[in-house]
Amino acid sequence: MNRTIQHYHTHAQKLDAQYQQVTFEQVHDSWRAYWPEGNDRTCKVMDVGAGNGSDATWFAKRGCDVYAVEPADAFRAIGEARTQSLPVTWLSDTLPELKVVNQLSLRFDCILLSAVWMHIAPSERARAFRKLANLLAPNGRLVITLRHGSFDDARTAHAVSVEEIEQFAKDHALQVRLKTDVQADSLGRNSVKWQTVVLTLPDDGSGDLLTVRHVIVNDNKSSTYKLALLRTLLRIADAHPGAMSDRSDGRVAIPLGLVALYWIRQYKRLIDIELGDSVGIQQNSNTSKGLGFVKEGGWNKLKHLTADDFSIGAMFLGEEALAVQNALKDAIKTIQEGPVTFTYRGDKSNPLFVLQRSPKRNSASSIILDSEFLQSFGVFTLEESLWDCLRLYASWIEPLVVNQWIAEMRRYELNQQRAISLQTYHDCLAWIDAKHDTRNVRKRIDALRENQHPIVSVWSNTKLNDKYHVDHCLPFAYWPNNDMWNLFPSTKDENLTKLNRVPSKQRLESAKTRILDFWQLAWQSDHDQTRFFSEAVLSLPNISTNERDFDAVFYAMQLQVAGVKSRLLVGEW
Repeated sequence: MNRTIQHYHTHAQKLDAQYQQVTFEQVHDSWRAYWPEGNDRTCKVMDVGAGNGSDATWFAKRGCDVYAVEPADAFRAIGEARTQSLPVTWLSDTLPELKVVNQLSLRFDCILLSAVWMHIAPSERARAFRKLANLLAPNGRLVITLRHGSFDDARTAHAVSVEEIEQFAKDHALQVRLKTDVQADSLGRNSVKWQTVVLTLPDDGSGDLLTVRHVIVNDNKSSTYKLALLRTLLRIADAHPGAMSDRSDGRVAIPLGLVALYWIRQYKRLIDIELGDSVGIQQNSNTSKGLGFVKEGGWNKLKHLTADDFSIGAMFLGEEALAVQNALKDAIKTIQEGPVTFTYRGDKSNPLFVLQRSPKRNSASSIILDSEFLQSFGVFTLEESLWDCLRLYASWIEPLVVNQWIAEMRRYELNQQRAISLQTYHDCLAWIDAKHDTRNVRKRIDALRENQHPIVSVWSNTKLNDKYHVDHCLPFAYWPNNDMWNLFPSTKDENLTKLNRVPSKQRLESAKTRILDFWQLAWQSDHDQTRFFSEAVLSLPNISTNERDFDAVFYAMQLQVAGVKSRLLVGEW
């Protein structure tokens, strides 16, 4: 498909003029009954292959929240200019992966593929359709216009048929609502004909919420391991969209080391807490049985560290580095032999999770907890629909997991004897980001000001005094994150006025230069940049593992702001 994308890029101006000859109403009249209703600001629309933005403009002017996907750079630039003042988010992404879109954790009420399907190779269509179906909201509409006819230029066209779409619909529990007869081309080309198919998702249809509930409440548990793994995956799904990589077999993969890292972080407070004359809260029903991942060469050499020390971008040296790697490997072994083996649908032949360890991995005397290091342990895979369920409903599911975990611990014999308070259980299950933490950024700003570097608010360019504030760009109340890229200097009044709102598209654009200037000034050292980019790679969508460009982080931050705003219905500032 690259040759086709290149053609749209090279001939963008000519094609734009051609497409402007017809209106949305002329091109899409055949499915008028399924158009979004006017001024429905809750309606999310994705226009795949958005081209020059004509369709995206029509949707946006009707009040829809539009995501326009266009891989041809020149075409996308025309569309961005056309929709600059409208609620349209532009994404450079392609089928069948739709990697960037999937990392935003959104569901769409209407997905339009206008003159796109013929460009997708037959071998890639099953995967492409699965991606699209999984992005539909309940009762959402998937609209596909089928172009019959070849091209007389460099673009590739494959044969299309309604029957193929109908079969894909059956495979994914979508209902065919409309299939039109073959119709003439609106531009008058005799060699080109069109058909339109409209499909809907009647409900969420996956059953994954029921599966998750079964693991939380009904699955047999002699320890807290199953709950720990589920909560680990929830945390990664919610906080680290950049950690997920897509596979062609309907599964997604995340770094195995990241799973082990969060396993350690959530158990650290539970196991190393001092309770009177004893240490640790019991985590299984057998009082004489220890925990498989608490070993002498790993966990026990790290007791001086807190859960907060195991954050993304942290560096470890010497014996401490070796102990961290041993602790991660011990956690992986426990995860594999415990919850991965005993969490399944039906019977053990159908596991929910698959763990693939790297066959050869040598320990290093110096490590950084970044994406590359965490990937070196192997991959952890699960079904794409289950992963999507965890991403979408993390804020609902996590409290259920925590409550069930506490219920399990309270029935264990040693915990009952100690009369551990309910608040203690909750405190020990807090994540690292349970509270606002701006200390590191504030410390850096203070150091810069002491060295006579003028620090200004990124929002207004106001020179800051001692009463400055550090603002979470993405509101902590909606998306808890204390990463360096998410924290900016601002005035007290601006921070208190912004409250739990996200900056508007226009405000972010106007602040871009000041944000980039602050990042470049504050995070100059190799150590700081390693941490900055390590956090961004795992927390933001569409950033490559080796990214070292602040501009790329800003663009990804814009996408994350748009995604959080749309997904969680956060107000704009």
